[in-house]
Amino acid sequence: MSAFFQKTRKRSYDLFSGYSYYLPGIGGTIVLILLLLAGSLMGSAVVALFQMFFPAEDATAYGELLAYPVMFIPPMAYASYKSRRNELFDTGYALDSNNFGRAGGWLMAIMVSVATLAAGFLMDPVNAVMPPMPEYLEQLLKELVSDCPVWVSLLSVSVMAPFFEEWLCRGMILRGLLHRIRPVWAMVISALCFALIHFNPWQGIPAFVLGMLFAYVYYKTGSLKLTMLMHCVNNTFAVIAGQMDSLKDVDFYFQIMEKWQYVSLLAASLIIIVIFVDIVWKNIPMQSRKGNMDETSAAGMLGNGMDN
Repeated sequence: MSAFFQKTRKRSYDLFSGYSYYLPGIGGTIVLILLLLAGSLMGSAVVALFQMFFPAEDATAYGELLAYPVMFIPPMAYASYKSRRNELFDTGYALDSNNFGRAGGWLMAIMVSVATLAAGFLMDPVNAVMPPMPEYLEQLLKELVSDCPVWVSLLSVSVMAPFFEEWLCRGMILRGLLHRIRPVWAMVISALCFALIHFNPWQGIPAFVLGMLFAYVYYKTGSLKLTMLMHCVNNTFAVIAGQMDSLKDVDFYFQIMEKWQYVSLLAASLIIIVIFVDIVWKNIPMQSRKGNMDETSAAGMLGNGMDN
């Protein structure tokens, strides 16, 4: 008995293992998204509080920096409670595993980074045919990426967003749904949730496409580190481009390229994605059709850890 409690206390200090025993289904996914929406109201209150005591520009920059993690307090608290309730009896599945196959971690990190940039470039024609972004939204994104101090943008967009959003969309939602429904539908729903939490179609449609790529990588590797890296690479590229004077007023890549260059890069990006998907599929064997997430307990005699 004492050994059991020692093991439990050790897990409590692990950042991800506190959520291993909660595998949300469709109902649980809806609850997590609703709690995130409630958290966004808390975040808005934080920004409003900053605006009462600081100049408008500083309030927006630093208020958003604090508001972002506040948004995730409700879903993280709920998921932690559900996991702690299940861990005495149920089998857990790690949010972060290292099933990299023959490629190994470093090579996988390089490949997923290149694939992410390729997928981002492929979204350029899609973005070009969408209606113009509303002025207020364009200004808000500009303030977040271009007008804030670089360290604020990087911390918010390149660190916090990958960490919290990947925890929710891949670590919780996708991991749970893979144990409930067919893998392809689990990936689609998790990518839709990823699109939804961006709150607008101009970010949401590219987020869905990238979310499908992230979901595929998570399904095959079980690695939340890799999807966080992919998310970070995509967002950091946007921050860097937003800080460059020559690109600040550029909306689409075809505006700064010759037609043959643009078409060639689109073709190369598509080839990179196809090759990447094929390499990952062939070189990482599946432990289960539910995905390559490592079990964290051999228990499970009294339940299966699939609460809604």
